[in-house]
Amino acid sequence: MTRRTLATLALTAACVAGLPACVPLIATGVGTGVASTLDRRTYGTQLMDQEIEIRVMRGINARFDNQVDISTTAYNGWVVLSGQASSEAFRAEAEKIALDTPNVRKVFNEVTVGWPASFSSGANDRLITSKIKTRLFDPELSGISGHHVKIVTEAGTVFMLGMLTEAESRIAIDIARTTTGVQKVVNLFEIISEEDARRLTQPPTSNPSSVR
Repeated sequence: MTRRTLATLALTAACVAGLPACVPLIATGVGTGVASTLDRRTYGTQLMDQEIEIRVMRGINARFDNQVDISTTAYNGWVVLSGQASSEAFRAEAEKIALDTPNVRKVFNEVTVGWPASFSSGANDRLITSKIKTRLFDPELSGISGHHVKIVTEAGTVFMLGMLTEAESRIAIDIARTTTGVQKVVNLFEIISEEDARRLTQPPTSNPSSVR
């Protein structure tokens, strides 16, 4: 059993009775309320992205046994696949599973052919992600909100998603590149205008509990 399979075992079990019932469970986790409010995505889009991640991972886990170790990250309908697959054919098939998932707008297949990543490598990646997020939340250092950036680290390579202005994306990328342990930064930001950034950053008028 792969390290990601172990990490998602409880999630898969919780979802086995049906995906719609599972999504609110994730969305209402401890600490997600503030982050959801400050996210530039609508509550509905945040739930949709969570649903995409679950559906893609469920499809990948159902298709492959211990032949892939793939992580799925979704942001505003854009999906990043990272990790390892034991063959190019499996790598391509995982991408097709993601592309065929409802509401997916675009797929970035960053899966490498090889097997497997070590547990220590995974722990180091999580540390790198934590350090970048800490620096993004430092107002004296970044001047942007870490809530607007989603980060995935795989074998020292950092994938960055979010809806940012051109200026914000340059700041975020520079922070990631200058963080200890980072070997490479992959820019997957969706660039928006300054006007859209102001509009999307306005406090929401609806209660998140009312989102269906």
